[in-house]
Amino acid sequence: MRRAGIAAAIGALSLLSFFQFPGHTWLQQDTQIYVAIMEHERDPRVLAGDILVAESHVAFTLYDEIALAARRVTGLGFHEVLAGQQLVARALGIWGLYLLALSLLDGHAGLSLLAAAIVSLGATVTGPEVLTFEYEPSPRALACALVMCGLGLAAAGRPRAAAIAGAIGLIYHPPSALPFCALLGLLAWRRRDFRSCLPVLAGVALVAISASFQSQGAAAGFFRKLTPADERLLRMRAAYNWISTWGTSLILHWLLLFGIAGGAWLRLSRESRRSAGGLLVTLAAVGILSMPVSWLLLERAGWAFFPELQPMRNLLWTALAAQLFAAIAGIRAALRGSLLESVAWLAAAFALPAQTVLTRPWPWQHVLVVAGLAGLTAGLLRLSARRAWRWAPAVAASAGFFVIPGWGQVVNYPRLHTPELEQLASWARSATPPDTVFAFPDAGRVPYPGIFRAEALRAVYVDWKGGGQVNFLPHFAARWWLRWQQTMGRPADLAQCDALGIQYVVLASPDRLPEPPVFENARFAVYRTGQELRP
Repeated sequence: MRRAGIAAAIGALSLLSFFQFPGHTWLQQDTQIYVAIMEHERDPRVLAGDILVAESHVAFTLYDEIALAARRVTGLGFHEVLAGQQLVARALGIWGLYLLALSLLDGHAGLSLLAAAIVSLGATVTGPEVLTFEYEPSPRALACALVMCGLGLAAAGRPRAAAIAGAIGLIYHPPSALPFCALLGLLAWRRRDFRSCLPVLAGVALVAISASFQSQGAAAGFFRKLTPADERLLRMRAAYNWISTWGTSLILHWLLLFGIAGGAWLRLSRESRRSAGGLLVTLAAVGILSMPVSWLLLERAGWAFFPELQPMRNLLWTALAAQLFAAIAGIRAALRGSLLESVAWLAAAFALPAQTVLTRPWPWQHVLVVAGLAGLTAGLLRLSARRAWRWAPAVAASAGFFVIPGWGQVVNYPRLHTPELEQLASWARSATPPDTVFAFPDAGRVPYPGIFRAEALRAVYVDWKGGGQVNFLPHFAARWWLRWQQTMGRPADLAQCDALGIQYVVLASPDRLPEPPVFENARFAVYRTGQELRP
C-alpha cells in the first residue's frame, strides 16, 4: 500500500507538471524540426524539397527510430507517441528526484515527495537556453529525465539500474547523458564493478551502429576549426553557445546557483551520507566548468566540435542541484525548528521557477510569490510534526503549480497555435501538391513557419527555427544563410520568389500585396508566384 501511494503521488506530480505547470507544448520548439525529419523518413516524398530534411542531425540518436517504430505499432501519430514518451520519462525523472531526496531525508517518503514536487516546478537554464523539465518531447527532454531517474537509482544503491537508465538516455540524446554515463564508468572502475557498466557500453554500441548506417547526418570533421564566416553565422544564429555574449549578470547568476548548490550540499553532508548526492554535485561542477572550457576551446581555439556538443547545457545540472539541495536543506531546517534558515533555503528552491535570472531585477509579483511559498512551506512543515497536520506539506507541494503561473504571472511559453495558422496549414495540405514550396518573408524569427511545415507537410524555403541545424551541419548552414538573405526582412517580390523555386508566398495581413490572394483569413494572405504547378 505504501508503494502504491508513492506511485500515485509521483503520477499526480507528473500530471500536474505536464498539464498545469511548467506544462508542455508541441511544435513550438525543437519538435517542429524533428517531426519534419521523421515525416520525411517515413515517406521520402514528403518535404522532399525542404533543406531541413536534406541533411539531419539524428544520426547519433535512436530517437527517430523509436518514434517511427512506436507509430507503426500503435497506429498513432507522432504527437501521441512522443507525448506519451514524454509523460513516462517525466514520471521516471520525478521518481529519480524522489529517490535522491529519500536518501538525504533519512527515508521519509512524504518529505521526499515534497522535495521532488518543488524541483518538478522546473527551471529555465538561461544562457544555454534549455530547461530542467523541457516542454516538448525532444531527445534532450527524454534523455535528461532518464538521467534524473538514474541519479535517484544510484543514490538508492542500484548501480546497474542506474546504468540502464543512463544507457537509454544515451541512445535518445548522447550529449545530455554522456557526463552521467562517464561518471558511472569512473565509479565502476573505482569499485572494480565493471559488470554494472555493461548497459552503458551497450548504449554506446547501439548509437555507434546507428550512426554508421546514417552517414548523411554525420557532422563535419571532429578537429575542424571554425572559419571567420562560420563564426559570424554561429554568433548570429546560435549566440547561446558563446559565453562572451551572456553578460556579467548571467555569469554571476550561475556562480550564485553553484554557491547555493554547494552550500546546501555542505549543510546536508553534516547530517546525511555524503555519497547520496555525490553524482549530482559532480554534474553541477561539470556544468560550471563547462563555461571556462567553452570559452577557451570555442571562442579562443575555434574548435568547431563545440557548437555541436554544446557543453554549457550541462548547467542544467547546476540548476537542478541548487533547487533540490536547497529544498532538502530547507525541509531539514524546518524540522529542526530553524524557521528563518528554512525559509531562506526554500526561497532559493522556489526562486528558479519564478525568476529565470536571480541576479537581474525581480518583479514584485515574483518576490511575493517566492517569499509566500517559502514561508507557507516552512510553516506547514512545522505543523506536520503534529499528527493531525501530517498531510500539511502536501498543500505546499501542490500550491506552487498554481500560484507561480497565477499570482506570479509566469508564462513559460507563448500560444503559437492559432485557428488562422491551422486554417492555413489545412488549406495548403488539401489544395497544393506535395512538392510545393512556401515562403514566409515577413515572419522574421517567429517560429510559426515551422509549425506550418510540420502540420501542412509542405516545404518552407527558409525559417529561423529550422536554422538551428547550423550548429551541426556546415553545408546546411551555408544554404540556410543564403536563403535567409535572399527572402527574409525585405518586401515580398513574387517574381524573385518564382525564380527561386517558390510557389506560394505567405504574408501577415498588415503586409498584404495589391494582387488578389489565392487564400486569406484574418491573419494570413497567400499569393501565387506564377510558376506552373502540376495538377
